[in-house]
Amino acid sequence: MPERMKPYFVSVCLYSLVAWLGFQALTGERGLLSGGERDSLLESRAAQLAELTEKRADLEVRVRYLRTGSLSRDLLEERARAVLGFADPRDYVIRVSTAPQASTTPAIS
Repeated sequence: MPERMKPYFVSVCLYSLVAWLGFQALTGERGLLSGGERDSLLESRAAQLAELTEKRADLEVRVRYLRTGSLSRDLLEERARAVLGFADPRDYVIRVSTAPQASTTPAIS
């Protein structure tokens, strides 16, 4: 390194560090320009939390009705049918196919 550049080397390094930190402060993951992205992520997570809280409350009610002290016969029968695949002989069972149906229209080549 030439002798006349030595006094400026530290200044150039510090200026480069400040420029890099400034760039990161603006465009980094937590930078000033990424606020909208963080807000949209926060809104989606809040909606997800609300949905999960609602599901948990529903499951807590179902568990409470399946306990021995407050057993709900309807809920017990519903769960037994769903888990074991049983149906009452008086029930009407409608089977729905889940396979996609093939198209009857010919493909245009």
